[in-house]
Amino acid sequence: MDNAMPTVSLDSRARKPGAMQPTRLNFGTSFGDVISGAESSDEELMTAFARGSSDAFTALFTRYKQPLFGFFWRRVADRTQAEELTQETFVAVIRAAPRYEASAQFRTYLYAIALKILRAYRRKAAFRATFLGTPAEHAEPGAESGLVTQLLMRDAIRKLEVVDREILLLREFEQLSYGEIAELLKLPVNTVRSRLFRARMALRELLSENAPSNGREMSKQEEGI
Repeated sequence: MDNAMPTVSLDSRARKPGAMQPTRLNFGTSFGDVISGAESSDEELMTAFARGSSDAFTALFTRYKQPLFGFFWRRVADRTQAEELTQETFVAVIRAAPRYEASAQFRTYLYAIALKILRAYRRKAAFRATFLGTPAEHAEPGAESGLVTQLLMRDAIRKLEVVDREILLLREFEQLSYGEIAELLKLPVNTVRSRLFRARMALRELLSENAPSNGREMSKQEEGI
């Protein structure tokens, strides 16, 4: 692989195959924009990228930019910060590419990196809040402030126990399998299943307690969890 690392900013087009070239990444790029690698698996694309194909990286970025952005936006309250953390995750993927081995699904590999970056961000935010007097932001999860039901949902999810909350988000929003969640969080699959059930029941109760008087719409939202 070329020693030059692709430039990761947010505007992307497929590049000519060969040596690494600067790659600009854009959250507005359509999932259909990159045709190269459309029928390749994630693992095949990551292996190709590790061998020097910038097109393979662009295809992976196109597949995962929106899911990964959603992952962060549901966990930090600021869209710009979510974009920065998404970009940081892809930079980490680029840097780790020479050491990549297809021993697990790429999706699991990607979210493991994202979780590591999220935890580092939270540690820094807690340090700033404690020692520098910077107000701590609500870290879970992003929502459009104009919708009461989404605000209630965000508040209810934030009240869940930390591991239960993460399992719920990974399953319901990132749509990871039980096995993938177990691998990410280093838990037995049966523990993931039982804690997910507990999280769903706790969320249902929290939503019921805080539902507005005209709670029919909230009930429909709740049924989707």
